[in-house]
Amino acid sequence: MALNLSRQIYAITPERADDELLFIQVEQALGSGLRWLQYRDKTSSPARRLRRARVLVELCHRHDARIIINDDVDLCLQSAADGVHLGQSDGSLAQARRRLGHDRILGATCHADIELARQAAVDADYVAFGAFFPSHNKPAAPRAALDILRQAAPLGKPRVAIGGLTLDNAPAVIAAGADALAMISALFDAPDIALRCRQWQALWTQIHPHPETSTRRQP
Repeated sequence: MALNLSRQIYAITPERADDELLFIQVEQALGSGLRWLQYRDKTSSPARRLRRARVLVELCHRHDARIIINDDVDLCLQSAADGVHLGQSDGSLAQARRRLGHDRILGATCHADIELARQAAVDADYVAFGAFFPSHNKPAAPRAALDILRQAAPLGKPRVAIGGLTLDNAPAVIAAGADALAMISALFDAPDIALRCRQWQALWTQIHPHPETSTRRQP
C-alpha cells in the first residue's frame, strides 16, 4: 500500500445534517495533514450516503489521503473508496476480503479482545482496539487496557486506538504501541479543526521523535 498506517490520525466523520459543513470540516483537516478518514453515517438514506461518499472520496484522493467506509462493502465499491472497516456484528471479514480483493484496505474492530485480533489478522490489514477511555459517542463500548496494544504487537498489523482520546491522555496510548489514533469529536468538534489536526499530529513527534527507529511492520 502506498500510504501506511503509522504515526497517523485516523479521523471518523461526525453525524452532520449539513452536507456542506461536513465537506468543509473534512477539507480543513485534510489541508492540515489528515491522511486517513473513515466515513461513518448511520442515519442517512443509501442514496445520500453514496452521494456523500463520492464527494469525500474525491476530497481525500485530492489530498493523497485514504478513505475507509464504515461497515458497508457495497458502498465502498460503489464509491471507489479505499477500503472498509467492519465491527464485530458487521459480517465476515473473510467474505469482505474476497469482495474487496487485496488492493483495498480492510480494518476490524477488536474491542478489548486479543483473540478477536488474532482471528481478524488473517484477513484484516489493521486491528482497532478500544474504548480506552469513556466515550460519549459509544458510551456502552467495552473498556480496553493499554496492555492490549502491547499484546497485539506480534500480530504484525497496525494497531488503531479509539475511545475517549484527548491530547492529554493520548501520549500514554502512543507509548503503549498505538500506530494510529482514531477520533470523532476530539477533532471535528474543535473550534479550529486545522489547528487541532496539527496538534494531534505533533504528538507523534513528541513521543517518537525518530520514526526511522521504529520496528513496527506496516501494510
